[in-house]
Amino acid sequence: MSLFLRLVRAQLAFGLIFASYMVQLGLVKIFRRWRVDSVTGHQEPVLPAWLTRRGARIDEKNAKRMLAGMLRLRGVYIKLGQVLSIMGGFLPPAYIKRLETLQDAVPPHPFDEIEQAFVESLGAQPEAFFRSIDREPVAAASLGQVHVAYMDDGRKVAVKVLYPGIRDVVRIDMRVIKLMVRVYKWFVPVQNIEAVHESLVDLLRRETDYLHEAECMRRMSANFADDDHILFPEVVDDVTTRDVLTMSFMEGIKITHLDAIRERGVDLHKLAERLVKSFYKQVFVDRFFHADPHPGNFLVQPVEGSDDAKLVVLDFGAISEVDDKTVFGMVDVLRGFFEQNDALALQGIEAIGFVAEGGDRALLEQTVKTYFQKLLKLEARTPAALMNANAKELEALADPEVERRELRGLMRSVHYPDGWFYVERASVMMFWLAGQIAPDLDQVQVGFPYVLPLLAERLASSRSSPAPEGSARPVAGGSR
Repeated sequence: MSLFLRLVRAQLAFGLIFASYMVQLGLVKIFRRWRVDSVTGHQEPVLPAWLTRRGARIDEKNAKRMLAGMLRLRGVYIKLGQVLSIMGGFLPPAYIKRLETLQDAVPPHPFDEIEQAFVESLGAQPEAFFRSIDREPVAAASLGQVHVAYMDDGRKVAVKVLYPGIRDVVRIDMRVIKLMVRVYKWFVPVQNIEAVHESLVDLLRRETDYLHEAECMRRMSANFADDDHILFPEVVDDVTTRDVLTMSFMEGIKITHLDAIRERGVDLHKLAERLVKSFYKQVFVDRFFHADPHPGNFLVQPVEGSDDAKLVVLDFGAISEVDDKTVFGMVDVLRGFFEQNDALALQGIEAIGFVAEGGDRALLEQTVKTYFQKLLKLEARTPAALMNANAKELEALADPEVERRELRGLMRSVHYPDGWFYVERASVMMFWLAGQIAPDLDQVQVGFPYVLPLLAERLASSRSSPAPEGSARPVAGGSR
């Protein structure tokens, strides 16, 4: 498929989905009626039953269209689908069900293509570097695939090869996604939402540079050198380039194959705790974290004779850094939550960069207070509590409880912070991944020991130099 044809096909595929929803939106505006909720006093729309059924059918049809389009276009769209399948809480359930298949069912490329990429990168056939290499991949992803090989000394290795021409494909795909972001902004006028596109471009640039990934693998391994229950592959430097990454092959059970893990006697609650603690350490201590914690990137090695297990971490192309102002902003948000201090929570939100210049600060503060009151009323903060909630309860939790005329003003008061894309993406993915393993685990409580020293530091700072009321306290600078 030529790059131009790819661009046209992508625009047609997503344009058809967009057009069908525009027709539905037009019908909703024509046929909806309004009623006042007797409890909240807010106006809420009422749709005729036939229009509601039509909306459900459109969701199902468009979910099929999106999956088919992503599988046909591959590349960035498969990665986008994988992210949406985990992060897409704002999508209709039909999409989640369809897109989940992209987590494990990415079609591999023919070995001839992989061999061509290998020769172009290393100047010789794979047989010049390995005693043998399997032609069938052990894993296929959106940007490259992994083959098992054996070194001359008998070592079993994993050889990750970037698909030929994938960088040009990424460049074209990002033009389409940039257009999608612009369309999205018509409906959700959040300031700086373009940062999502810029962050995705940066992420894909790093994920298509295996020398960068090798360096990230070494650095993260060094950060966990004192923990023999968190394992990482070792890079084979002689057979690693920008397009080929060779590393030691890591054995283990995929982390979401819970029955197989349970059969080996592993305590799933303990396993989920280890996973969550490793993430909190990455974000709040190392400031260097795995920004793509989907199920395919973790393996489990049961420890014989115990209910314990070692955690194997894979795929380091999406590793990211988090700066000090974001970390301390998150700490202030947590402090505000636990101390029931709305002003402190807003201060943290502002420190992270969420408050738009010239926005309606009073409206934003009112919304933050509303959300915190709801969170404080929750009896459980576990994934199980959210998964067991019905749609109406989740809608009530997400409702900012502002008048419709204020909603766009609220959105314009929000600025999407630079760099937040990675933190948000990783945090949501980690929450749901750990929630699949141990739904009743309170992840905030588990990670609290990694936040506690920073809380103490912020408390000491506030006592020594209190900030003026309503302003954000200065925080240490940092770089991404």
